[in-house]
Amino acid sequence: MRRVRRVVVPLLVALAVLVGALSGCTVDGQAVSSEQANADQPGNVDTDRFDKLTLECQVLSTAQIAKAVGGTSARGTFNGAICRWIVDGPVAANVTFNWFEWGDFNVEKDTAKRLGYTTENVRIVSQAAFTQRDPKRPGVCGVTSRAPTRGVYTFWVEPIGGAAAADPCAAPTKLMELLLNGGQ
Repeated sequence: MRRVRRVVVPLLVALAVLVGALSGCTVDGQAVSSEQANADQPGNVDTDRFDKLTLECQVLSTAQIAKAVGGTSARGTFNGAICRWIVDGPVAANVTFNWFEWGDFNVEKDTAKRLGYTTENVRIVSQAAFTQRDPKRPGVCGVTSRAPTRGVYTFWVEPIGGAAAADPCAAPTKLMELLLNGGQ
């Protein structure tokens, strides 16, 4: 009887794995770019149950974000652990902001370097900060700063189509200045 179990149990397990693999998994729908998907979503999250959940996404107005990037309007596409906007106008760009309340400035910088990004130390409104650029995407720039209370802030600006700005770090630097000045 033991011998039969030794043979039958592994065969049943192998058969179950084979049936699972052959049945596969499919997802209905059609794949779309994130830009198209974001255009179809209002970017609103029901926050009634979470006090101040998206407060950091509201520090800068969409008008301030658009102006800093060089566009005419901006629309929020996601509020949550990170905040995202799409800027339209003469300069179209994706803007991302995050605030890691318990983040560490040096860990963020080391991570950027490990990812192969070039970094440059800067000061923004008396706060230590650094720019980070991916050599494979020269039009994209991120700026990370120590948050005045705790943690780190990061803004990323990535142009949509068209040529990159002469200084890709100018827009995220301006956004960080506005943020560190309390939106002023």
